[in-house]
Amino acid sequence: MATKASKKTDRRELPSYTIIEAAHYLNIPDATVRYWATGQDSYAALIEVTASRPTLLSFINLVELHVLAAIRRRHTVPMPKVRAAIEYLKKNARSAHDKKHPLISRQLETDGLDLFIQWYGELISISRDGQLAMRDVMSAALHRIERDDKGIPVRLYPFTRSDIRQAPSMIVIDPTLSAGRPVIAGTGLATEVIAERYKAGESIKELARDYERQQEEIEEAVRSELRAAA
Repeated sequence: MATKASKKTDRRELPSYTIIEAAHYLNIPDATVRYWATGQDSYAALIEVTASRPTLLSFINLVELHVLAAIRRRHTVPMPKVRAAIEYLKKNARSAHDKKHPLISRQLETDGLDLFIQWYGELISISRDGQLAMRDVMSAALHRIERDDKGIPVRLYPFTRSDIRQAPSMIVIDPTLSAGRPVIAGTGLATEVIAERYKAGESIKELARDYERQQEEIEEAVRSELRAAA
């Protein structure tokens, strides 16, 4: 009797990124990503990584870290309270996927954000103005996640600048393009390749002409890889 075909592995769940790569793409310190992803001493990790020996992160893990960084962007919050926030999201999750990855639930992006911000703001004792500021940051982070019809992330437009208000959405991480490495949105042009050519001496203008892209896109690709070099 013929055996049933095995279910195709979702690329979004594959172990694809080292801690150093994830930290680089998301502009988060390596040590912070390591702590959040693997824990330390008696403290458990904040997310469930795809592979632990060695530690490799999936695209879904990248999106989780992107949101977690937004939660902590404006306030230095004790880790027990961050864990409490994640447990709150788990308890209010509506699907198995949301329970496993509560930081990136569709519910949080739609009707759950205000409730979460209010609860979390009271938990860490920040003012109403502080809660509004946190909501702006969280909302901005969530809106940079593109989802499928089931609410599961398919693309991430990472923050490429420290000031999120000035960070355009020109760079995207898509697990189906360039092995999941950052590319210029709407293309398969890897930012790493563009940055390497820039470091080798080619100008922004030359690269824009060669790739038939706007100079602003090339500049953002270089900035995302070299940060202050563009």
